[in-house]
Amino acid sequence: MLTFTAPDGTELAYHVVGEGEPLLCLPGGPMRASAYLGDLGGLSKLRRLIMLDARGTGDSAVPVDPASYRCDRQVVDVEAFRDHLGLERVDVLAHSAAGDLAILYAARHPQRVRSLTLVTARARALGVDFTEEHRREAAALRAAEPWFATAHDAYERVLAGSATDADWDAISPFFYGRWDTAAQAHAAAEVEQSNDEAADRYASAGAFDPAATRAAIAASDARVLLVVGERDSGPLPRVAADIVELFPRAELTVQPGAGHFPWLDDPQRFTRTVEAFLAQGPVAPTTL
Repeated sequence: MLTFTAPDGTELAYHVVGEGEPLLCLPGGPMRASAYLGDLGGLSKLRRLIMLDARGTGDSAVPVDPASYRCDRQVVDVEAFRDHLGLERVDVLAHSAAGDLAILYAARHPQRVRSLTLVTARARALGVDFTEEHRREAAALRAAEPWFATAHDAYERVLAGSATDADWDAISPFFYGRWDTAAQAHAAAEVEQSNDEAADRYASAGAFDPAATRAAIAASDARVLLVVGERDSGPLPRVAADIVELFPRAELTVQPGAGHFPWLDDPQRFTRTVEAFLAQGPVAPTTL
């Protein structure tokens, strides 16, 4: 574990795995420790993964001001991270809710971002988000799965706001392309790795100004890759296509059979896609 100090004095931790060109990795959750990223399906064999534990998660310290958990306020942490590493321009990979943070960072510091790899990423920062109907649309794709009936009923209670802890556990299979032993172990670690208080504040009022962020991103020269899962709802592939249109230099890859964690569902396909993009090689979008 390595550390640096954020501008407000909070000590932040990061973990380095692999060798090669650096790739700054921002975990989602929101506010889940970077441990769940693992080595991103073996991407560490091709890149040096430098994975940040956001404030209040993993090995990072809890900030004095809990309001600093808000997504836009964490942009300064990412910039301090880059400066600490001594990198002029960075390649950034962000998963899930960290998509918002990466987009805000690219909007505020366009000269520092060479590329963005957005993995099943949210884009509330750009005014795009998933809906309950998106969730139900993706869930229906799993109707033939043996766990579907129980998980579906629990999902409806989650969407209705009446879920129990058992219901949250029951819907886990929807987020994985395969509900196998590896997926079950990955899901079981979520509670311990997550900071619920921080997550509640992450997208709180004032975090996003979509019009301003869209204008800033429209002027960006960063290359962007959005990787989404065929079976994922956040975002659905067709919603991801709308997100891609908001960037000047962006492309979309839909990973067949994947859920919200595509590096677990097909590690080789995932790493091949990301490395081809990072190496400036053409990546042909995958269509359904």
